[in-house]
Amino acid sequence: MKVPFEKWQGLGNDFVLIERTRLPRELLDADVRAICDRRRGIGADGILLVDRAAGLAGSMVVRNADGSRPEMCGNGLRCVAGYLLGGTGGVSMVVRTDAGDLGCLVDAPGDGEVVVEVGMGRARFGDELHVEAPDGVGPARVHRFDCVSMGNPHAITFERYDEAAIDRLAPVVEKSPPAGTNVEFVRDEGDALVVRVWERGVGYTEACGTGACAVAAAACRVGKREFGREIVVRLPGGDLFLRVEPETFEVSMRGPARRSFRGELELS
Repeated sequence: MKVPFEKWQGLGNDFVLIERTRLPRELLDADVRAICDRRRGIGADGILLVDRAAGLAGSMVVRNADGSRPEMCGNGLRCVAGYLLGGTGGVSMVVRTDAGDLGCLVDAPGDGEVVVEVGMGRARFGDELHVEAPDGVGPARVHRFDCVSMGNPHAITFERYDEAAIDRLAPVVEKSPPAGTNVEFVRDEGDALVVRVWERGVGYTEACGTGACAVAAAACRVGKREFGREIVVRLPGGDLFLRVEPETFEVSMRGPARRSFRGELELS
């Protein structure tokens, strides 16, 4: 059976978007891996399964490229909001996710791009994560990460690591908690927080919306940024703009999304 899909991306974090009612059956993990394969499939960081729902603009389920189901995806949510509004701007909506119902305000500046502001909910802090691992040629040492949940888990460090150390550490940190975690390595460059993201179940990604929110909240908590002021988080795919409210740690995120192309996939 041929199933219509759209390919969307938010700052290079890319997704295959499918309406669930068009599927002849539920997607198996093997289906997801095949569709997301960048050499033999469409290629993507994940799949976004969308339902249009009464009383809401719609709902979203995320499947990572390895078939796993994360609780939330900020870049994916912006793509879904843009898809549901069909290029219309200046409209607000609510999208149901596994992390709750989230409000979106969509603007359509033109040229096929939408800019979406999302109320991402409250950042919640857990205990520090301590990971014993080598980060170079020397002996193993303890690496400390701040744990922040944006409906999904993030482990964040503001310690500077070079690329080789990040390559070694990121997959180890991901698997340290029983359910795994996303990992963010942050450099404070003054005008922006520059972030390298290792996404649970995916690996390196161009951008991570929930990761940017978690980084902004952690930066406010330790005094690196001010509450209530715009915070620029710079990811490999581009900039996201965050605001963290004092006391509540409610986070809003603003950033772009764009449809890349439409197509059909074969699913028996």
